[in-house]
Amino acid sequence: MRSVAFLLPLLLPLAAFAGLGDKATTAIPGDSTAGAAVVRRAVPARSYTIQDIQARGGVAVREYVTADGRVFAVAWSGPVMPDLVELLSAYFPPYREEVQKRGPSRAPVVIRRDDLVVESGGHMRSFRGRAYLPGMLPTDMSIDEIR
Repeated sequence: MRSVAFLLPLLLPLAAFAGLGDKATTAIPGDSTAGAAVVRRAVPARSYTIQDIQARGGVAVREYVTADGRVFAVAWSGPVMPDLVELLSAYFPPYREEVQKRGPSRAPVVIRRDDLVVESGGHMRSFRGRAYLPGMLPTDMSIDEIR
């Protein structure tokens, strides 16, 4: 039994990262790089919490989590793009479909659907973006707070 308890902390960082619509997790996205950190904080008088994650490659990811533990929005910034397959989860296929419709472009990506909004842009060593599920936004939150 002791060996299982010893191995558990080693396995936790390998767990899947919570994406949009998924249950929030304490896992660190990507890999188990030393120095990666997860910081949770409640938002005073609000119905959601914010989870700040320092991911691989120096990307800062912020998850916005409902009271029942579901991720309704993510924001990112860093020197490289995060893995959008992980961040968008089940919403990645519609995102990819919309990006393919617009064709090749260097302009920022702005996708607005009834069920998904994604805004992403930047340049080498400075990428930013956010994605959220309009139907899951708490009533006490403005979309301007997702950053």
